[in-house]
Amino acid sequence: MISRTVTVSAGGVGLTGDLAVPADARAIVLFAHGSGSSRRSPRNREVAAGLRAAGLGTLLIDLLTEEEERRDAVTAELRFDIPLLGHRLTDAVDWLAREPGTSGLPVVLFGASTGAGAALVAAARRPDRVRGVVSRGGRPDLAGDALDTVRAPVLLIVGGRDTHVLRLNQEAARRLPGPHTLRVVPGATHLFEEPGALGQVTEAARQWCDEQVRTADGR
Repeated sequence: MISRTVTVSAGGVGLTGDLAVPADARAIVLFAHGSGSSRRSPRNREVAAGLRAAGLGTLLIDLLTEEEERRDAVTAELRFDIPLLGHRLTDAVDWLAREPGTSGLPVVLFGASTGAGAALVAAARRPDRVRGVVSRGGRPDLAGDALDTVRAPVLLIVGGRDTHVLRLNQEAARRLPGPHTLRVVPGATHLFEEPGALGQVTEAARQWCDEQVRTADGR
């Protein structure tokens, strides 16, 4: 297991990330947080641990610097700057392609909340590198025009009681030109805090990632 804190050069700044790659990893999942969250998000860390147990590598990265996070905590302006976040996530995809421990691994993007919009932007920009996108309680609509050009398979996971976000995901799904699946977790709200809800997210993401890797390998 490779496990270390890394600094990713993106858009002229250094972004801090937690990289963990099991031996014989079949793919790496790059997490994009949103709505003022960070790589320390307990929900994303729980999902990441479940994916690593299934043989997938993970990179949880802060898309804002510490100074930017402090400013955003007051203004909330940067968390909705999808062009900025999408650009930095694209740079993180390129960084994974250069790293010796990850360069040969397929990349799946996992976006939560506004991070889903950034993940879709990055997928549209790097169609040859991004194998798929998973959105957890995400805002795919924030990807704007990039949503219409995403060719990678997309899994949209939404809580059944998160009605506003569910409607936005249904509308976004109709715009996606590539393969896509909308998975509704019954009884779950936006943060999937209900007992067992986050476990369903993890299992759905694991199965879906397995399918994408097998399909790419021609199995």
